[in-house]
Amino acid sequence: MTMIRLDKVTKKFGTGAFALSDISLKVEKGEFVFLIGPTGSGKTTIFRLLIRDLLPTGGNIFVSDFDIVKLPHGKIPILRKKVGVVFQDLKLLTDRTIFENIILSCEIANIPKKEAIEKTHEALKRVGIIEHKEKFPVQLSGGELQRAAIARALVLSPEVVLADEPTGNLDLATSWEIVNLLSEINKKGTTIVMATHNTEIVNKMPLRIVGLDKGRIVRDEKKEEKKEDKNKK
Repeated sequence: MTMIRLDKVTKKFGTGAFALSDISLKVEKGEFVFLIGPTGSGKTTIFRLLIRDLLPTGGNIFVSDFDIVKLPHGKIPILRKKVGVVFQDLKLLTDRTIFENIILSCEIANIPKKEAIEKTHEALKRVGIIEHKEKFPVQLSGGELQRAAIARALVLSPEVVLADEPTGNLDLATSWEIVNLLSEINKKGTTIVMATHNTEIVNKMPLRIVGLDKGRIVRDEKKEEKKEDKNKK
């Protein structure tokens, strides 16, 4: 099953600059894909299009059963239950505890309080920071903050998680912890698309790489095929 599909998508901003130029991309259910490219290549724009934060200038976008371009405004919250996002700047509220930050997504989605509490605890346990639930963001390390952001992305049990530079400000050891956590989430069936500049992780993980440059796809490589070739030799 195709989880994400972009057909000849273009995004032009009011300045006249093209963020994306006629790109087509498919991501299958259960895939883990690295989205790579220099700053300004279009990675974050793709994520914003997938959650209907932006509309394309041209082309069609489908996420699961949603036609993003034709999606009525009132159904955007339903889409966003299906697509969890780990934002580059985390977007954790500094005046709320970690628990309060995570449960907020449930409250916005009108989930009953008892169920929301259960879901929040489950998400925090899944990412390994349940013991920090009553702390405020300022009291957590960089890796713990990323885990909190991932917990928030997972709390509504999405089909897809979009992770925008989740290792950007972390040391290498902590970066691997975060990528391994995302891998475990992926193994349980969640589709993951991770935008990253971390070439060491990208080069060592046997996963699909989609490379962007100046709003165009310049690379689409399934690294697991190379791994199989090596095993044959």
